Amino acid sequence: MPKGSSTRPPQSAGILLFRSGPPVQVLLVKPGGPFWRGKDVGAWMIPKGMIEPGETPVDAALREFAEETGLQLAAVPFPLCVVRQSGGKIVEAFAVEGEFDPADLVSIDFEMEWPPRTGQLQHFPEVAEARWFTLEEARAAMLTSQQPMLAALDAKLAS
Repeated sequence: MPKGSSTRPPQSAGILLFRSGPPVQVLLVKPGGPFWRGKDVGAWMIPKGMIEPGETPVDAALREFAEETGLQLAAVPFPLCVVRQSGGKIVEAFAVEGEFDPADLVSIDFEMEWPPRTGQLQHFPEVAEARWFTLEEARAAMLTSQQPMLAALDAKLAS
């Protein structure tokens, strides 16, 4: 961002759903669409999305979780941490203990031109897959810029 610029980086919020185990497990999702097809290591993340005007970060996180997984969480998530992703987006992460069967995944769709420069619009699910990971597995599979969320969860659960 240029010096003196008032443009803020995009603000997002998301939820790290976990099971206390042992072992502790976290639910991660893999985005849908052609850019993520065939990718696995480094492609997994928490369900998250943009904070809309007038929306609190926790409300945005709950909305995005429901839109991307189909599950309306009843429990109130607790603040986890804030990370800056490699593209500059700021993500405020929350965590909550809960259950989810990845076979029940129901994600909203997004529309994009595909293939590029064809003028053809196609629909893709925002989330293609959800999976439970141990913390160790998640560290290997997750976007590098979101991995501090795992350390923050580990620290919160240890205290």
